[in-house]
Amino acid sequence: MLLAIFYVFAVLCIILYYTGHLKRWKCEWFLIVLAVTVFPAVLFL
Repeated sequence: MLLAIFYVFAVLCIILYYTGHLKRWKCEWFLIVLAVTVFPAVLFL
């Protein structure tokens, strides 16, 4: 369940980034947080 929530958040962040909403709201750091949380999972797989 937690993984599904993470995927929904990731897709939502990517959509908001490409539509320009994250830049307008000054929340581009969401993508950095997303990348930092994905990096350890990739190392363990």
